[in-house]
Amino acid sequence: MVSLLDHLRQRLAREGALTVADFMGEALTHPVSGYYMRGDPFGAPSPSGGDFVTAPEISQMFGELLGVWCADTWMRLGQPSPCALVELGPGRGTLLADALRATRQVPGFHDALDVHLVEISPALRERQRESLGAHQVTWLDNVGQIPEGPLLLIANEFFDALPVRQFEQTAEGWAERVVVLGPDGNLAFALAAPSAANRPLIPATLRDAPQGTVVEVCPAALNIAAFLGHRLARQPGAALIVDYGPVKPAPGPTLQALRHHRHHEVLEAPGSADLTAHVDFTSLAQAAANAGCETHGPVRQGGFLRALGIELRAAQLAAAAPGAAEAISAARRRLTDPAEMGDLFKALALTSPGLGAPAGFEAASPQAPGPLSSGGQDR
Repeated sequence: MVSLLDHLRQRLAREGALTVADFMGEALTHPVSGYYMRGDPFGAPSPSGGDFVTAPEISQMFGELLGVWCADTWMRLGQPSPCALVELGPGRGTLLADALRATRQVPGFHDALDVHLVEISPALRERQRESLGAHQVTWLDNVGQIPEGPLLLIANEFFDALPVRQFEQTAEGWAERVVVLGPDGNLAFALAAPSAANRPLIPATLRDAPQGTVVEVCPAALNIAAFLGHRLARQPGAALIVDYGPVKPAPGPTLQALRHHRHHEVLEAPGSADLTAHVDFTSLAQAAANAGCETHGPVRQGGFLRALGIELRAAQLAAAAPGAAEAISAARRRLTDPAEMGDLFKALALTSPGLGAPAGFEAASPQAPGPLSSGGQDR
């Protein structure tokens, strides 16, 4: 079997250069050797562990509170039935399993739901099937397959893995950064010739940045945001996007590779490491708003989770399992503390026009609906 590196060398021999986005697409989703296609990348550091841990794996509180957000939004929508509950890039299915368990006492909610997961990895689909075995689930290959009708959508750490293009300001204008074959036969970065066609792709606030400035753009993210904005403008629903990145477009390359919880060279051993880049929330929201929906936020993850009641939930779990109180408190801090995930990660909501600000995006903290009021350590 041809390795992914050899496959890329063959492509470069034919094509001369690949955009950074093309390289990311191959490294992450090549049908045989792509990073997400080969197995389960999640897990704590250990010889046999994964490469990274996401919020749902840190604590059940994260998925539970996002489930409460969905149930509350469903009620604000008028309790439509049926209602599609969709998660983009659901990982192991942990988030949705926690969300569904936490909302099982909301009258009529589960009966109304039609659960869909947008996932291309066969290995991760199997893990999701294990996590969600008690629920009927339909898997989709892309957002275009989401069924018509009322919609609740969650995307946690999904947009950061979409392929980005990189551009550098030169004396002759914006030039695209590309991947080429170096003299030693290894992959290397280079600059394509500057082109006037690149300038409109740069966020307006950064187009006149000084020479040497690097800017990343993510066409796939903007296309999905526009698709969701158009969908929510026509049909009732809401989408919750949680990811990491700045509130406003910022210069500088953020593309990074992570392997075994350590930084890894981006071009080294493609397919063996996760590749992510910061999400441009302003451009994401603008693309969705231009398509007709309303946007709320972004707000910092720490404040968002506190507004949804994470402090109360942590206290409930600690009371039910005193021996785990220290671990529960540490997980809460990791999710909400500004020095950890609390400020770096943001939440953005897209809603149908007229719905108003959903829970966590209002000036006053909402009262969480009832499913968590009984406490208890469920996992």
